Amino acid sequence: AVYQINSILDNYDDFKVLNSGMALDMASIDATNPHDKDAIEYVKAAQIANFLEHFSKSESDGELLALAQRSSIFKDALEIINRRTKKNPVQVLVKAVENTAPREETTRIKYGGIGYQVAVDISPQRRVDLSLGFLTRGTLQSSFKNRKSVAECLADELILASEEDSRSFALRKAEEKERVAKAAH
Repeated sequence: AVYQINSILDNYDDFKVLNSGMALDMASIDATNPHDKDAIEYVKAAQIANFLEHFSKSESDGELLALAQRSSIFKDALEIINRRTKKNPVQVLVKAVENTAPREETTRIKYGGIGYQVAVDISPQRRVDLSLGFLTRGTLQSSFKNRKSVAECLADELILASEEDSRSFALRKAEEKERVAKAAH
């Protein structure tokens, strides 16, 4: 699995993570150190694997997509992003994850027999997981009963999210989650 992911990423080496509050952060890794280069590859492969795992189940029947099929869809989407935007597609993915990761959510606190919604900060890994979940759900919903391929829908969702376009499903869900948390203050 890691070999397939690394083969997908071979063409797209240079990307930066700008948001330090994300689990994608690689600021502590020295790119000139040969041992840290392995760490960079591991972090990149782990995040892409995480994304492909979120993408593994279809919503309609819950059947698992094979890793080869998921990798093919993801690779096609990267090529579509590269063609349309003329940017590094992995950078577009990272920017999309950064833009669609909510900073706050609510949790239920029971005090004196009464339940309250309280706003709490989200841990970096949960932010990434929520963001990837929003991106995959938006992709699957837009590809359902649509002529476009799943790869094209994924590319559209990633491009819209990276550009902070309000048509992005993932961006709307993240803003909704933050709006609910703000109301709970």
